[in-house]
Amino acid sequence: MELRESVQLSLRAIREHGLRSALTVVGITIGIAAVITFVTLGASLQAEVVGEVSGDAPPEMQATVGPEGQQGGPPGASTVPAFTERDLEEIRSLPDVERAVPQGTVQIATLQHEGRSIAWESATATSPGFFADRQFEAGGPFEQGANEVVINGEAAALFDPELEVGDTLVLRSGANSTREATVVGVLEGGGGSPFGDIAIPQVFVPTDPFYETTAESPATGESQRVYPSLTVVATDYESVPSVQSDVEAYLDDESDAASLKPAEYEFSVQTNEELVDQIREVISTFTGFVAGIAVISLIVGAVGIANIMLVSVTERTREIGIMKAVGARRRDVLQLFLVEAIVLGLAGAVLGTLVGLAGGYVATDYLDLSLTFAPEWFAAAVVVGVGVGVLAGLYPAWNAARVDPIDALRRE
Repeated sequence: MELRESVQLSLRAIREHGLRSALTVVGITIGIAAVITFVTLGASLQAEVVGEVSGDAPPEMQATVGPEGQQGGPPGASTVPAFTERDLEEIRSLPDVERAVPQGTVQIATLQHEGRSIAWESATATSPGFFADRQFEAGGPFEQGANEVVINGEAAALFDPELEVGDTLVLRSGANSTREATVVGVLEGGGGSPFGDIAIPQVFVPTDPFYETTAESPATGESQRVYPSLTVVATDYESVPSVQSDVEAYLDDESDAASLKPAEYEFSVQTNEELVDQIREVISTFTGFVAGIAVISLIVGAVGIANIMLVSVTERTREIGIMKAVGARRRDVLQLFLVEAIVLGLAGAVLGTLVGLAGGYVATDYLDLSLTFAPEWFAAAVVVGVGVGVLAGLYPAWNAARVDPIDALRRE
């Protein structure tokens, strides 16, 4: 039997059981559409985040100290204050270092402005150099030693009326602990967020007078401010590897932080490129996990194809007997039922791809992300659809090929 004839007979059988065949195709369609939707969403999210982080980022790196495997990025729960003012000055004096900026955390309970109070967790204490590569909607950096704050646009929008340069903001950290500060700058977009323009409301304050975490410098014996994180900026991108190496060597061999950090903690000097790779890996893992869950729908679809093919074999036993009686071979019967299963799988794959593209578009549009496709998944969808059809139809087709023509002709 020619392949074309097998396709024609398969299409006729599918049409004769239209509703059942359609429901089987829907099972495959849903599975593949779910996978493509989630993969498209993951690719779009990855492109957005990576683009924001790496787009116009300066040649900088983040130095932190924390448990092995948990360092890097902005200060978090796992980091400890260990970098002294002496460490800061020594790093600033290293070759090809343009500037080194400290970052610490100031705990805040609420922010208050004109009678409106908003619960807050913390403000970032830093120096004016932190804002050298950042754009302001209005105003500019604060000065050290002044009761001033810088906020980003997302934080300003939380208040009604919206905070503006010159407004007074009250930072309350306890029942009897408040400090008034003047808003001197509003950053564009996400401002100081480590993820570019992603909307994370943030408040920045000068280390002097807001940051009060101190420790005794092992080298000088003086009490100095200690920070959980330092941002080191190289003079250019070509100097990043050498600066990273010099900073790591200093921290390991000569720094106060080497003595102040817990013995089980380690230093991390992470560049923007390494941060981008880390973000990409996390998002890819998450996307793969979600897509894996969606694959369960494909398994359900495969079971549907196997079911309809088994039923089809039972219903068409007499037809199979007649085909064999007039000369059809086992491989002809096997081919006929395999083609039918493949057609169902292929139809589900094509429809699933189209629905998945539409779902990805709707999801990215809803989340305000730029649509980014993962073309390899579209080809994989067709391969999976055909593969599901083959695997699910293999046993029923083999079962049909083994039908005894005499027994089949006896069946009513």
